[in-house]
Amino acid sequence: MEFLSYFGGVFEPISFLLLLGGTIGGLILGATPGLSPTMAVALLIPFTFHLQPAQGLILLGAAYTSTVAGGAVSAILLKIPGAPANIATSLDGNAMAKKGEGARALHLSFLASGVGGVIGVLLLIFLTPVLAQWALAFSYSHLFWMAILGVTVIGSLDSKSFVKGLLSGCIGLWLSMIGFDDNLGAQRFIFTDALAGGIHIIPALIGLFAIPQVMEMFAKGRANAAIEALEVPKQSFMDSLRELTRNIRALSIGTVFGSIIGIIPGVGGQIAGLVAYDQARKFSPEKEKFGTGHPEGIIAAESANNAMVGPSLVPLLTLSIPGSPTAAVLLGGLIIHGIFPGSDLFDNHPQVAWTFINSMLIGQILMVIFGIYTATWAARIARAPVPIMAAAVMVLALFGSYSVQQSMGDVYIMLSLGVGMFFLEKFGFSAAPLVLGLILGPIAESNFTTGSLIAQAQDGPLLYFMTGPLNMFLIFLVIASVAYSFWSNMVLGKKSVPAEAQS
Repeated sequence: MEFLSYFGGVFEPISFLLLLGGTIGGLILGATPGLSPTMAVALLIPFTFHLQPAQGLILLGAAYTSTVAGGAVSAILLKIPGAPANIATSLDGNAMAKKGEGARALHLSFLASGVGGVIGVLLLIFLTPVLAQWALAFSYSHLFWMAILGVTVIGSLDSKSFVKGLLSGCIGLWLSMIGFDDNLGAQRFIFTDALAGGIHIIPALIGLFAIPQVMEMFAKGRANAAIEALEVPKQSFMDSLRELTRNIRALSIGTVFGSIIGIIPGVGGQIAGLVAYDQARKFSPEKEKFGTGHPEGIIAAESANNAMVGPSLVPLLTLSIPGSPTAAVLLGGLIIHGIFPGSDLFDNHPQVAWTFINSMLIGQILMVIFGIYTATWAARIARAPVPIMAAAVMVLALFGSYSVQQSMGDVYIMLSLGVGMFFLEKFGFSAAPLVLGLILGPIAESNFTTGSLIAQAQDGPLLYFMTGPLNMFLIFLVIASVAYSFWSNMVLGKKSVPAEAQS
């Protein structure tokens, strides 16, 4: 209970103001397409130079947690995920916004994020030594199988067609290979200088989700039915809270999977929301409602991507191993102040460590308060006239794509992928499986290549990747996930045939 003695440091005037500013600023940055949590934290590091170490970390931690949650705003209202962690949120959230239920979707999103985030931070507080040892158990072979497990989700993300979902994922895996090989330096599919650095996930994310929507708006003109001037019904906090408790299964699945994925170094929260969404769909008796505006989808995705925040810091604070890109930026923030995380961090700098962790706990509560307060106002974005909405989304897409690396090449890639996705959607393909393939491709490839090099000095790749309790367990999960996805798709397909026949 040592952390309780350092709670007072969070409520010191300057520290609490920084916590408020980081939370509000993080929500705004998160809702801006292109500004990922990693970029938001990196942008704030210069502001911590003249602050005390604990105060600087409070600002960075608040921005980290609230940016992840803030990304749901654009995902729900504009179908542009603010970050890869919010991809799954857009699948049901935007469908609810189009029905005039944007405020309801935002309420559920922030509440689920708050619950998942608080539980994730509590795991960081009470189970850090145990989780640190568990994180050390993951080698390159295990991370490879974790990526493959994520790939098995691809087919079931597209509820309309298992085969088209797999094909979309394969396209994403191919796109992830464009650029220079990180291990061998070989060129792959580089036919223009804009592709020399590969395809960055943020421009791809914006292009695949935003541009098809803009083109659809322009194609339908002023008679667009997707975003119409619907009255925004009032949504009370208590109604949203009751709805959250009715969907405790999705909340539990999201929190558990987010926490587990967050602790694994190198996997990060990019796939936490998608994996939790897939598992919630598999365990739900209303599978066919996912993707049509089902609250369970939002709750599972958002509780997962915030539950991973706390556990993702365990390897950083205890082992000096950044578990995600954002954690790597936080490591830089610590080193700037002369603090090196590791096993003795809580002995040498307990005030810094515990004040930082406590601030993340309070920050989750503040994030829910501000998010709920602004939800009804933000939901009115869905009532904007179609020409204004299309122009605004296009401007945000261009700004977000260019701001990542200040490169026009990213803008061209974003536009090209968006146009291609517009035509693919006409044939029943979905953007979510494609993005997941793009995210998981580098993770699977780099861990397989590095693991193979290590295996050559041992007993060979076959034994390295196929033996050991953790490898065998992950392989079993991969096989079970594929089998269940295929079986579930067959069952849903049979159920839909009579309905279609009757119509």
